[in-house]
Amino acid sequence: MTDLGKKVIYQIYPKSFYDSNGDGVGDIPGIIAKIDYIKKLNVDMIWFNPFFVSPQNDGGYDIADYYRIDPRFGTMSDFEELTKKLKEIGVGVMLDMVLNHCSTENIWFKKALAGDEKYRKFFYLRKAKPDGSLPNNWQSKFGGPAWAKFGDTDYYYLHLYDPTQADLDWHNPEVRQELFKVINFWRSKGVHGFRFDVINVTGKDEKLVDSTGDPSQEKSLYTDTAVVHQYLKEMNRSTFGQDPDSITVGEMSSTTIANSIEYSKPSEHELSSTTIANSIEYSKPSEHELSMVFTFHHLKVDYKNGEKWSKEPFDFMKLKHLFTEWQEKMDQGGGWNALFWNNHDQPWALNRFGDTGKYREKSSEMLATAIHCMRGTPYIYMGEEIGMMDPHYSSIHDYVDVEAKNAFAALKQKGISDDEAFAIVKTKARDNSRVPMHWDDSKFAGFSESKPWLLPTDQDRINVEKELHEGEIFAYYQKLIKLRKHEQLISDGHIRMFLKDDPQIFAYERFLKDEAKKILVFTNFYGTDHVAPLPEQYQNKNYQLVLSNYSAQDGKLGENISLKPYEALVIKIN
Repeated sequence: MTDLGKKVIYQIYPKSFYDSNGDGVGDIPGIIAKIDYIKKLNVDMIWFNPFFVSPQNDGGYDIADYYRIDPRFGTMSDFEELTKKLKEIGVGVMLDMVLNHCSTENIWFKKALAGDEKYRKFFYLRKAKPDGSLPNNWQSKFGGPAWAKFGDTDYYYLHLYDPTQADLDWHNPEVRQELFKVINFWRSKGVHGFRFDVINVTGKDEKLVDSTGDPSQEKSLYTDTAVVHQYLKEMNRSTFGQDPDSITVGEMSSTTIANSIEYSKPSEHELSSTTIANSIEYSKPSEHELSMVFTFHHLKVDYKNGEKWSKEPFDFMKLKHLFTEWQEKMDQGGGWNALFWNNHDQPWALNRFGDTGKYREKSSEMLATAIHCMRGTPYIYMGEEIGMMDPHYSSIHDYVDVEAKNAFAALKQKGISDDEAFAIVKTKARDNSRVPMHWDDSKFAGFSESKPWLLPTDQDRINVEKELHEGEIFAYYQKLIKLRKHEQLISDGHIRMFLKDDPQIFAYERFLKDEAKKILVFTNFYGTDHVAPLPEQYQNKNYQLVLSNYSAQDGKLGENISLKPYEALVIKIN
C-alpha cells in the first residue's frame, strides 16, 4: 500500500479547467497546457471527473461508453499524452468509475431494450404491482419515482438517479466481470488511481421492497448493505489490488442518519455505529477493499432539518462533533478518510463556512488548515487554492445542472416564491463550483476565447494570474502540502480533539504512539477575536511555530489561547 498519509490529491472537473480549442468546453489538451501550474502546486495525483462518452445528462456521470474518450474532451492519444506528461512531473492519474449505473445510451441498455436476455439481466427490471402501480415506492435522488418504463414492454427499470441513468444489477456476476474489465482496461493505460462513484449503493436487495416513506429508512434498503463489502473485495482482487501503488477512494452516498441526531446531548446519540464501522471496513488495509472513503456528514451542517434545499447558517458545534466522531473513530478502527471541503457536487466551502468579503484570504487559509492537518488524505478542488467562491448569478436560467433546475421547480410547487426559491438554490447548487477556472481577469476568465458553457463571475479580482503575482492563498496551500510530505506527525499521527465545547475554535492534536512530541492545531471559524482557556497539559509549554496564516513566531503557551479572526495556528510542543 502506498504511503497515503503523505499524498495530496487535486481534483479537476475537465469541462471547466481550460478550453484549448475555443468551443466553450474544457478539454484534455487544455489540461496538458496547464501542466506547469499543476507542477507548481506539488500535488501527487489528479482525480479527473468523467470524460468518457456520455450524453451529459448528469455532467458525464451517465456513461455511454466506458472505453472511449468523449470527442468533446479529446482523443485517446490526448489522454495518453496527459498521463505521460503528468508522470514526468511525478503526478498520478485517478479516474472516476461510475459503476452503479450507466447511461440508457450504453450498448448494454440498448441490447436489453432490443430483447437480448443476457443484457436484460444487467438491469433491475420489474413489472408493475397487481394494482398497476410502480414496482416499489422508492424515490430518485434527483426527484420523482426511481422507476421508468422499459421501452414498450411490461417492465420498469430502476434508476436511483436521473431516468437516463439505469442502475446496474451487481447481483449478476456477469455485470461485475464487465465492470472489472473496464477498470483493467484503464490500468493497462497506466492508471493507478480510481474514485468509485456512489459505490455503496450497489448492494440493493434482490426483492426491492417498499419503504415506509421515511427517506432514511428508504436509503437503508440499498445503502451500505453487507454484500457491498463482498463486491469490493472481489473488485480489489480482480483489478487494482494487483498494483502495489494503487490509490482508491469510494464515494459513500446516502449516509444521512447524522442529520437526525440530537447533537446537544452527545452522550445520548449514536452516529449509526454501522455507518462508521462500514467506512472502517471499506478503507482498512487488512480488509482489501479501498484505500479511503469520501463521507459527507460535515457538508450537511447547513441543511435545515436535514433538507439540502434550504438556506441556513452552518451549525459549528455539529460540524465539530462530526469531525470528532469521524476522525477519532476512524483512527481507532484503522480506517482512512478522504479530507475535503469542496468538490464538483458542492457549493464553495468559502461561502458556507468562511467569509467571501473582508476575510476571504484568511478564512480560505483557515479552512484549508483545518482539513489538511487532520488524519487522512486531503483533496483540493480546482480553484480552491486561489480562493474561488460561488458565482453571482441572478436567475435560475444562469444554471445548467438538472438537479438545481428540478429543485427550483420543486420549491415553487411548495408555494415558495420565485425569489425565495432562487435564493435557496443559489446557496446549494452544484454548478457553483463548476464555473470555469479563473486564469485571468478577461471576459471569460482566460478559460476560453468564446462563451463558456457556464459563465464565470468575480474573475476581475480572483484569478490565477493575480494570485500568483500578489496573492497569499496559493502560497499557503503550497506550505500545507509541503508540511504533509515532511512532517510525520501530520502524515502518520493519531488525532485527538480538544476544546470540544468552545463555540468558536476547532482544535486538535496530532501525535505518534509515544506522544513524545505533538502538533497542536487551532482554527478560529469566525471573523472576531477569540480567547479560550487551554487544557492544563498544554499550559506553560514552549512551542515551535509550524504554520500560521498571520505573522507569528515561536513562543510559550499561557493559560489561554488567543486567536485573531479566522486565524489558523499550527504549533509543535514536546
